[in-house]
Amino acid sequence: IFYLFLQRGFEQQWLSVTFSKAIFFGNGLVAIIAGLFGNMLADTLGFGPVAPFDAAACFLAIGMAIIMSSWSENFGDPSESKDLFTQFKGAAVAIASDEKIALLGAIQSLFEGSMYTFVFLWTPALSPNEEDIPHGFIFATFMLSSMLGSSIASRLLARSSPKVESYMQIVFAISALTFLFPIITSLTVAPSKVKGGSISFAGSIQLLGFCVFEACVGLFWPSIMKMRSQYIPEESRSTIMNFFRIPLNIFVCIVLYNVNAFPITVMFGMCSIFLFISSILQRRLMVVAESHKSKSQDWTSMKDRDTEAEPLNI
Repeated sequence: IFYLFLQRGFEQQWLSVTFSKAIFFGNGLVAIIAGLFGNMLADTLGFGPVAPFDAAACFLAIGMAIIMSSWSENFGDPSESKDLFTQFKGAAVAIASDEKIALLGAIQSLFEGSMYTFVFLWTPALSPNEEDIPHGFIFATFMLSSMLGSSIASRLLARSSPKVESYMQIVFAISALTFLFPIITSLTVAPSKVKGGSISFAGSIQLLGFCVFEACVGLFWPSIMKMRSQYIPEESRSTIMNFFRIPLNIFVCIVLYNVNAFPITVMFGMCSIFLFISSILQRRLMVVAESHKSKSQDWTSMKDRDTEAEPLNI
């Protein structure tokens, strides 16, 4: 929804910069302050684990009041309003007819599915023996890493090289490797049987990997927004992306419903596989995009040559 509001009155090239700043300040700086504030409420002031949720409700109410008083509705073009079935049918046709859209949607679904699964797994991964870990400080550290990633993304997007399709292959591959840390530590570090205490050595290693993953998340959001604006038609962009969120939400629900059925290392291994697949699909997207661009340039040059060679009729 926020993306649709940005399309009014702004230049197209401002979108990637705007999203980089939104990730940097919103998901980064503000989230760091929120994490520290939540940790202070729960631990320092002793209000308990529910206090950060109560504070979040207050800030949501403030945000709602600001939006209601300052935002105007973006109704779009009334002449193009369609029913839900027609919109999803058009999205399905667009996905089936354009491989770039299908690849981009699959990439985003796989990455977001792994990311949302990670949200529910990092706490038990870092405290398998009920260690007393500072959740607020760890969350703030994650957001600091995400802020670093978005800062790197803003600099990469401002350059003509490397292309976003190129460097995102590396980002997905690194993300996949970070989810192997819990598996590696479970095989190489002797598990502690002591209940409670501070974070373990294995947990510290995993925390390092998770921070790298959050940096990749910071790189992901502005970059995926840039690719959306390039490959998905504006008039059906929101419907197409919602189309891919259907299997994404089903996947996350299945994982959470069966979270106790498998060891946590299996969950991380599955997410790592999904991220490796995202890297492969990103490579395919780059190849298809370059091929399409090359064909378009060849067609334009042939048309220009035909125009120049056409004799004048006097």
